[in-house]
Amino acid sequence: MKALVMNGAEDESFQMIEAELLRQLEKRGFTVTTLQMREMEIDTCAGCFGCWVKTPGECVINDACRDVAKEMVQSDMVVYLTPVTFGGYSYHIKKAVDRFIPVLLPYFRVIKGEIHHPHRYKKRPSLVSLGILENKDEEQEKIFYALNQRNALNMDPPSYGAGIIHSSQDTKEYAEKIRAMLDSLEVKSA
Repeated sequence: MKALVMNGAEDESFQMIEAELLRQLEKRGFTVTTLQMREMEIDTCAGCFGCWVKTPGECVINDACRDVAKEMVQSDMVVYLTPVTFGGYSYHIKKAVDRFIPVLLPYFRVIKGEIHHPHRYKKRPSLVSLGILENKDEEQEKIFYALNQRNALNMDPPSYGAGIIHSSQDTKEYAEKIRAMLDSLEVKSA
């Protein structure tokens, strides 16, 4: 099995958390590819939908995000490791997520009374979002969980999970949170 970890930190401050995440993924049998998103040249989405009409399945912007999207669709699990910013992802993760629209088709389907795009590929990776906050912040945490539930609905993964780690926690505490989250990935029902 293959896992892709997208680290959205601005610096190496998540190094210990990332190491624990990788250890636990490898323990579960995953071969892990880690991308330090801050080191990648990724432009923002142009919103042009060229990925549907000009170059179906591939973004028209020729930069590192093409490789990120390719890694994503070839993985069994994708993990966003990100500081929680106003309840959302870091800038580095958000730029990439916005550019994943080529993995969807330009058609519509109804899921639970809402309009969504079907996935381009039959095999889809599980989606995990691990947010890092310095201290507990119920409002940001609530937004983060809601955002990830909505992204899971849009990306249609076989399973998804989201968790928050407080950087003030000790290694044992966050190791247990990572383990529990990976053990109990919520299997979504369409």
